[in-house]
Amino acid sequence: MAIFRCYKCGHLREVANEYIGKSVKCPRCTQVTPIHDTMAFVEKLLEKYFTQRNELQKLQQQCSVIEEIYDVDIPQPSFADINLFNTTAFADDGQYAPIVDWFKKQKVKIKVDPRQLDTTGFFDEVAVSLGDNYDTLKDIIEKIKRTQKKGYQNLSIPLAQKSQKESKEIIEFCQKLYEYSFVAKYFYQKQDKIIRLALQPAPAIVQFFSGGWFEWFVFIKITEYLRGKQRNFSCSRNISVTFANEDLHELDVFFLVDGRLPICIECKTGEFRPDIEKYLKLRKRVHMDKSNFLLCVVGLSQEQAQGLSSMYDLTFVNEQNLLEHIGRLV
Repeated sequence: MAIFRCYKCGHLREVANEYIGKSVKCPRCTQVTPIHDTMAFVEKLLEKYFTQRNELQKLQQQCSVIEEIYDVDIPQPSFADINLFNTTAFADDGQYAPIVDWFKKQKVKIKVDPRQLDTTGFFDEVAVSLGDNYDTLKDIIEKIKRTQKKGYQNLSIPLAQKSQKESKEIIEFCQKLYEYSFVAKYFYQKQDKIIRLALQPAPAIVQFFSGGWFEWFVFIKITEYLRGKQRNFSCSRNISVTFANEDLHELDVFFLVDGRLPICIECKTGEFRPDIEKYLKLRKRVHMDKSNFLLCVVGLSQEQAQGLSSMYDLTFVNEQNLLEHIGRLV
């Protein structure tokens, strides 16, 4: 088959080979356009594509050299026109390439899993709903975790002792869990004021309720904040880190603002004290200042966060004052 592509409106269609070399009017805009042999057309198109790709790669290499020699910032995407809750833009290797380069300068190898940056699923939406209403929903999440840990799937949530406001928030959250298939079944017995849920046994859902939700929450909240401040940044989650001696570690959430300011956030929803020494060593090994290496502990009081930050060479924050500290850094 031959191919017809209008130069004016882009209309595209296949036609019989007998028309090759002839010019006809576009059925959409009436522009007179020649008809091409399909293989010849594709070859020319690929030739143009590879030429432009090679030029782009050369420009990217030149930018990297300029950045390294003259220590200048290469602008990063602002994500101003995308829906943060439904995009694959974060998963593009060009988006997190500056983070890879930053670690390379620290003589540290990292591996980024693009799937951890894809927000087209519903993990981020549910995480934000949970984090923004944590005081009301924390008992619900703990009950889900306990039920999953025991290997059960069904649980009941009584609302009789809750205020009308709390009941409304819990019902809306559980409805969202069902809408996004985080639970297999949802039923509200209005007369008895009891919610009944059947949990999903999928490993990704179990991991989410076990603590993974907090990483999503921190990632999205900081992303929203930096975009609102119109700052250029690169970001990543669950970075696998390999040091020169082949020690392996994982960093929960990492941002590089304006190509210069690294911010690492380790997210904890449970006991964190046994891990303090590990994070102290990790901060030094990635050559980061205390103020830029955060241990974000959900439910930690303001007094505890301040006291622990004074005791250790780490910065402790909670879900409520996280963005306040990020604001001081940027």
